[in-house]
Amino acid sequence: MLDAKTGQTSTPADQSADPTLIQPGQGRLAHAPADHPPVRRPRIGVLLANLGTPDNYDYWSMRRYLNEFLSDKRVVDYASWKWQPLLQLIILTKRPFSSGANYKLIWNHDRNESPLLTITKDQTAAIAKSIADRHGADVIVDFCMRYGNPSTDSKVRAMVEAGCEKVLFFPLYPHYAGATSATANDQFFRALMKEKRQPAVRTVPEYFAHPLYIEALAKSVTDAYAALDQKPDVLVASYHGMPKRYLMQGDPYHCQCAKTSRLLREKLGWEKGSIDTTFQSVFGPEEWLKPYTVEHVAELARQGKKRIAVMAPAFSADCIETLEEINGEIREAFEHAGGESFTYIPCLNDSPAHIDALVAIIEENLAGWLR
Repeated sequence: MLDAKTGQTSTPADQSADPTLIQPGQGRLAHAPADHPPVRRPRIGVLLANLGTPDNYDYWSMRRYLNEFLSDKRVVDYASWKWQPLLQLIILTKRPFSSGANYKLIWNHDRNESPLLTITKDQTAAIAKSIADRHGADVIVDFCMRYGNPSTDSKVRAMVEAGCEKVLFFPLYPHYAGATSATANDQFFRALMKEKRQPAVRTVPEYFAHPLYIEALAKSVTDAYAALDQKPDVLVASYHGMPKRYLMQGDPYHCQCAKTSRLLREKLGWEKGSIDTTFQSVFGPEEWLKPYTVEHVAELARQGKKRIAVMAPAFSADCIETLEEINGEIREAFEHAGGESFTYIPCLNDSPAHIDALVAIIEENLAGWLR
């Protein structure tokens, strides 16, 4: 069974003492024959999903993770005959070393796991407590990763075994993108294909304009600014990038990011032009969404904007792209160009305002399922 507190699956030594099982002669099995196998009480599962994490920062752990990630057609859509030889023979012989070194810089050595895994666990625990306080033990909350562990397959299997006849799948991406939300949903449905008895399912759509999400972002900015001696000249909202070609093909990500920045500015009561929208994590030779964050912050410094703050609204949890890229590479580009004060505003992570927003979104999407 799936333990609502630990999220781990176990098999009770004495199934007759398991309160989640309905034995013959009880409840809906009142007319079942005595040898009918016990079944679980019907429950609702809420399965959170994030991008993923390597198991460690050594070469082979990084290679396994990067191979799974970069072999996803939603992430890199080049023809396999062209992409896979390049990936397997060149990229995956070198990149695990550099990526592993970057992960080592931010690794949670106390828990021996990546910060993304640590934060996702903390988010899940906080959401599970809030849901349990409201709806009791009939709703269980767990998490999975699109790449790496815990896998989507394993968590879908655990929820089915725990008696979940309905499952709400929640990709933790405020903005829709084919390479994030869609591939997470793809993997979820692939996992369901393996189940003999499929639960009823729903997927949570993007929430880039949800009032509580915008409110949580605004609070993170005001809290960060309140701790500074002097207000930054510019707030840069840095979103994860994607090839411009995807926008031309109909992906709504770019427009949703722009709207989040506008709604955040309006919530803060700031004038137009006070928040710059940029894009990071460029990969490959083709043009990506612009402006590129690393170039934009350097240009701000050259223009005399010596104090800036940077936040990452598209990430629900701090990860390699925020802790190492923004607070490392992008910070260095700004300072090298003459910038004097660089403030990184952390992601919403497990802050109370963020948890409240996520719980509200979950409850809205559970409408009709909850008693």
